[in-house]
Amino acid sequence: MMTDSILEGMGCALREPFALRVLGDEMEPEFPDGCIIIIEPNDRCPNPSYIFVEVEGVRWFRQYVRDADGRERLVALNPLYPEIDLTGLEWSVLGVVIQRNVRRRIKHYDYSAQTSDRH
Repeated sequence: MMTDSILEGMGCALREPFALRVLGDEMEPEFPDGCIIIIEPNDRCPNPSYIFVEVEGVRWFRQYVRDADGRERLVALNPLYPEIDLTGLEWSVLGVVIQRNVRRRIKHYDYSAQTSDRH
């Protein structure tokens, strides 16, 4: 469940989409360094989806994946970075990425056909 404190200080209303700039190459090639992503705040987590998440007090932008055995993990698209196994960790979804902008080329992400695995 999201609380007002999760997004505190982000300068936007709790349930309004907000923009962040991607810093680093962890999510390349889909999300290159410096691109802008639009995040829709919520606590749903479709499988798979690109999410903004807090794990053990640290915020990450990663792809959420839940395998057939129910193992949940966060995956960096760049294979140079390790995945984060969420088993036994305290974590909460802050929002899902609904759009990215790379040099004025916009791509939308729609998870409506997917079911939420985490609430």
